[in-house]
Amino acid sequence: MRIALAQVNSVVGDISGNATIIREWARRAADAGAHLVAFPEMMLTGYPVEDLVFREGFVATSRGTLRQLAADLAADGLGDLPTIVGYVDADGPARLGATVTIAGPPEDLDSPADRGPRDALALLYRGRVAATYFKHHLPNYGVFDEDRYFVPGDTLTIVRIGGVDVALTVCEDIWQAGGPFAVARQAGVALVVNINASPYELNKDDVRLSLVARRAREAGAAVAYVNLIGGQDELVFDGDSLIVDAEGRLLTRGAQFTEQLLVHDLDLPDSTVDISAAGPTEIFDDEVDSDSSGAADGRGAAAARRAAGVRDAMRIERVLISGTMPPAPAPRAEGGMAERVVDEAEVWQALVHGLRDYVRKNGFPSVVVAVSGGIDSAVVAAIACDAIGPSKVVGVSMPSSYSSEHSKDDAADLAKRTGLDYRVQPIQPMVDAFIDAMSASGNPLAGLAVENLQARVRGVTLMALSNQEGHLVLTTGNKSELAVGYSTLYGDSVGGFNPLKDVFKTMVWRLAKWRNAEAARRGEQPPIPENSISKPPSAELRPGQLDTDSLPDYDELDPMLSGYVDADLGREELIALGHDAGLVDRMLRLVDLAEYKRRQSAPGTKISIKAFGRDRRLPITNRYREGVVPITTPAHDPVKSSTQT
Repeated sequence: MRIALAQVNSVVGDISGNATIIREWARRAADAGAHLVAFPEMMLTGYPVEDLVFREGFVATSRGTLRQLAADLAADGLGDLPTIVGYVDADGPARLGATVTIAGPPEDLDSPADRGPRDALALLYRGRVAATYFKHHLPNYGVFDEDRYFVPGDTLTIVRIGGVDVALTVCEDIWQAGGPFAVARQAGVALVVNINASPYELNKDDVRLSLVARRAREAGAAVAYVNLIGGQDELVFDGDSLIVDAEGRLLTRGAQFTEQLLVHDLDLPDSTVDISAAGPTEIFDDEVDSDSSGAADGRGAAAARRAAGVRDAMRIERVLISGTMPPAPAPRAEGGMAERVVDEAEVWQALVHGLRDYVRKNGFPSVVVAVSGGIDSAVVAAIACDAIGPSKVVGVSMPSSYSSEHSKDDAADLAKRTGLDYRVQPIQPMVDAFIDAMSASGNPLAGLAVENLQARVRGVTLMALSNQEGHLVLTTGNKSELAVGYSTLYGDSVGGFNPLKDVFKTMVWRLAKWRNAEAARRGEQPPIPENSISKPPSAELRPGQLDTDSLPDYDELDPMLSGYVDADLGREELIALGHDAGLVDRMLRLVDLAEYKRRQSAPGTKISIKAFGRDRRLPITNRYREGVVPITTPAHDPVKSSTQT
């Protein structure tokens, strides 16, 4: 069987546009001689659709466009190519009270709890929807809220293509032991196709390979895993599609962050099941042997159900698509092995793709970023230039009376190196006018208020340029600063998107050094001034200011933040790792008190296991302190109200 995995980029809500992409890439698959082509999860609607699933028109459009797509593929001469497409379906009203209804008699509104919106897959063949499958395992952790939106399926669909039995599954089905893959072994399938919209995290490609190999051994079948690429708000999808054999051996692997048709020939056994005599069958996953030791790949859901005596019931439905396999054209198709890259290259690609798609999919013509001469703004500007081209990037230097000559020189050097549109807008006259006006009205400003005023004047300047010229404002705060509240609300935090939101400061430096080294390797001009990398970071809001005046060294701070924010370690666990107790207490307080700032921060590309926003959700009003007796009265902390950029 020659299988094609279409690793492509969809747009949420652009159902007709996504259908066009499917038709284009199905043509490529047919031209490559494929017997089967698979597209990612919810390819037709985009992913994640979130509360769009509660709109009657959205679900109806998804279902109607799917049927039209089947007809269009046939009209394109592609009807004999089985095409697997993810979409949104429904067999009952939406949850949460529901606005979605399905055409039919009024009693459909009273559908039982096992009916409703579905994260679905369809196999299109000869102008019709020949088979469907509803996702069985629904993730409800991290960025996923699928239990809010969908009802799980209870039937494993097996299609016979050219005499080979192929089981159809969706994304989370592969992340848990038991369920569809265990049932697939009982059904004796030769191949399991798993379509995905699996968001990127650093080093997740290593996790995926071992996971897919385990599921292949559990199913006793080859597994073809196809994943989405591209950015969607905070999420970015990296592709990394792959195929393993029944022993879990890697056969072919696609690249990350690249649209690609991965085509590979598989030697698969014909089925011995008499499909004409095979009716619906119910199988429980605990009746099937599995190589799992009990933990469901760290999530434990299926294992916990079995331990509690709850069996994961599934039915099997078999659908005949075609009885004979036409010969694949010579030579034999070998998908090849995409090269793995270093961590910095992986993260840089994720940030570039996340920003590019946010700009492109939301229709912004260009971006504007404050260039201060520091490392954060330099890295953001370089990412933007890589993402959309320097001609669409405006860099604005906004010196005050405290801005050093080297910072102004470094900002100008960055512009020269990257070729971005460079502008200088001094802010001191605006700051002085504000101070004079406040003093004249009896409200003089001093100290931190004046420091933060400078940041806010810069924010107003950027937003004015945005309003005047249509740019998307990029903010430059990194994850370390966001964690401890080292930012000025409506100042340096102003903006519509933050490429570094999930990037700790120490990684920012690593990215800068890698990007310059990569440019040198390619014989290009390194984009980031060396002085921006080597000099101590400073907000330059007062004479001689350094970040270390307010914060510990980032090499010391970031491991603590990673433990507390990403790994949910508590005070005693952090101290046991060797961190100073007093510093831990201060850091925990800063992180907890800055929640109200983070709640107002711009979206930014997720690269870690726990990003602020979609992943980490804590109450703003919260008096619990890790390792400390809960306070009963509000405690003023100057950092909460006035920490500057």
